[in-house]
Amino acid sequence: MFKIFEPYFYQIVFTIIIIVLWLAVGFVSNRTIRKIREKFNVSKDRVTMIFKITKLINSLIALIFIITIWGVDKKELLVFFTSIITVIGIAFFASWSFLSNITAGIILFFSDQCRIGEDIKIVDKDFYISGKIVNISFFFIHLINEQNEKIYVPNSIALQKSIVVLKK
Repeated sequence: MFKIFEPYFYQIVFTIIIIVLWLAVGFVSNRTIRKIREKFNVSKDRVTMIFKITKLINSLIALIFIITIWGVDKKELLVFFTSIITVIGIAFFASWSFLSNITAGIILFFSDQCRIGEDIKIVDKDFYISGKIVNISFFFIHLINEQNEKIYVPNSIALQKSIVVLKK
């Protein structure tokens, strides 16, 4: 009945093992991150970003193991990855602000300059933007002002301008 799977039996078994391990590592890491959050009173939004980063890293490691198990030709894999990296590189070069926003988002996320839940004012020469920080994503700081309007400020702008923390 399962004769068609016979030549790939070990690859299938090891792939299932890798997937189960990937799920187990994800569960354990999420649980550990939640415990650290409770112990050090880290905001929920920061922990959400850490969840995403650990899931990405765990997924990449599992994918590398699965590719190795199935014996994908390294030359073809190298061509595939270099093609993807080239396309991403051209996209970042064409829109350099995306890369700067991601970098600024990471800096804002780990710095104590401003935190989620704080009321801030971003000051530019004659103009300012004020509101409560609801989220800090890869590209934007999400604010809600007094009129309950959502304002999305690019991370690179927030990093370059002066930020006044009005209320913690």
